[in-house]
Amino acid sequence: MIAHARQAQFAVDADMLELGGMALTRLAQRVGRTPFYAYERQHIARRVAALRATLPAAVHLHYAMKANPMPAVVQCLAGLVDGIDVASGGELAIALDTTMPPQRISFAGPGKGDGELACAVAAGVLINIESMAQLERVALASERLGLAGRVAVRVNPDFSLRRAGMRMGGGAQPFGVDVELVPALLARIPEMGLVFEGFHIYSGSQNLWATALAEAQGQSVELALRLADHAPGPMRVLNIGGGFGVPYFPGDQALDLTPLADGLQRQLDRLQAVSPDTRLNIELGRYLVAEAGIYVCKVIERKLSHGQVFLITDGGLHHHLAASGNFGQLIRKNYPVAIGNRLYGGERERASVVGPLCTPLDLLADQMEMARADAGDLVVVFQSGAYGLTASPTAFLSHPLPAEVLV
Repeated sequence: MIAHARQAQFAVDADMLELGGMALTRLAQRVGRTPFYAYERQHIARRVAALRATLPAAVHLHYAMKANPMPAVVQCLAGLVDGIDVASGGELAIALDTTMPPQRISFAGPGKGDGELACAVAAGVLINIESMAQLERVALASERLGLAGRVAVRVNPDFSLRRAGMRMGGGAQPFGVDVELVPALLARIPEMGLVFEGFHIYSGSQNLWATALAEAQGQSVELALRLADHAPGPMRVLNIGGGFGVPYFPGDQALDLTPLADGLQRQLDRLQAVSPDTRLNIELGRYLVAEAGIYVCKVIERKLSHGQVFLITDGGLHHHLAASGNFGQLIRKNYPVAIGNRLYGGERERASVVGPLCTPLDLLADQMEMARADAGDLVVVFQSGAYGLTASPTAFLSHPLPAEVLV
């Protein structure tokens, strides 16, 4: 069995994990209860700074809020990035409460409600159009409000991101407008009194292969330039999505940013030659926050069954569905999990970490090597800053919600 690489994104003192300069046990006392999620402010800032230092300065960084919509996290990122991308009216409300100007907020999603569209038009955010029917509903909201809605066309590209953890383009998709239908939709925008600003092309997510990402970025720019010939006005913005992955499982290697930086510079040069007023956005969520967060739960009981050690905790799949295996992956893989108050030293053992739910799927670690733990010890699930709490079935079996803190 391949072991996880040692998690080095946080400080360790006397074999105790630290976040934000605070020992884990003290942090648990500060929170007042377990389970909880904790996100480190400094780690988020360092990640953004590393991107700024590596990627071309002309690339605009946007935060995809669906990765982690905790208001304090979003407020933190609003002061670090160039824009925020939301995918619901609830996320839009959080974004509008930050210091980010509405003009730099964009709104995606195939099923935007009429009320959400009205809010977006009233706020002046950029709406990514995903169908002709949605365009018509934006126009109706704009007419009622007496405001010209700002729109970009989300394109379902005729390619997909190779080696992506999740494909968001190519073939039949609920997302975006099929490439062949885009020219007709573009022609309707000025007729409806709306303001065209550009395109959104997002082909996939969670990719650790820089070559595939750079290839998709090049295809996205090429497609946008081709479609811009049909546009009713200049292409002011081109959002080519993100897809930058983070390592979760044994054997995963961190994404190499250097080939991506080189590729993005080539795309900027192409835009400069043909469409010099176009702003190139990349939309990152997971890459900005995943490694900055941990999920912490407490061992309630140590149990031995047929020679196998089970650490029964007060947290589980209802709080962290992804770490449990998403209600039964075909091949389940362990997230990096450790005993946070005794990380590396002392007696070691192979144990499974399970939650309080009455299902065998409530599994946070399956036969992992870790420090020997007893009741009261704190289990830490790393890589938990993205798609954690809000991507989990928190109502399942009616246990209390975990706390969230930014430190």
